[in-house]
Amino acid sequence: MQLAPLADSVLDLFRKSAGEKGIVLDADVPERLRAMADRRALEQILVNLLDNAVKFTPQGGRVTLLGDGLGPAVMLSVVDTGPGIEPQHQARIFERFYRADAGRSRELGGTGLGLAIVKHLAQAMSGEAGLESSPNGSRFWVRLPSG
Repeated sequence: MQLAPLADSVLDLFRKSAGEKGIVLDADVPERLRAMADRRALEQILVNLLDNAVKFTPQGGRVTLLGDGLGPAVMLSVVDTGPGIEPQHQARIFERFYRADAGRSRELGGTGLGLAIVKHLAQAMSGEAGLESSPNGSRFWVRLPSG
């Protein structure tokens, strides 16, 4: 499946909420990029990652959806300028019901299931999910077989 149209349609779901916070929302997903993926599952992955990014990025920040081809795989990344995830939480962030900041997660709404769903959907499509984070922001990524 072609990834750019899916990326654009999912980004459209977050334009209003991002705009209300003054968050710049953009994408760089090449038209040629294709993945062997279930459209609904990949849409759910992107919705979960973008929802978190917009929720946790402070006013005036930036959220970017990136796509890249890596030989037999493609990678989609959601990069934000939020506060990052502390190192002691990073290993567990994809566990069900785990919240790095339980108080803030409850305040912003969330069940602690979104990232677990991301991980399981990616694995069901022969892919994987991961995270790189620092105090300057986070990059959540999903690697899938190219198609």
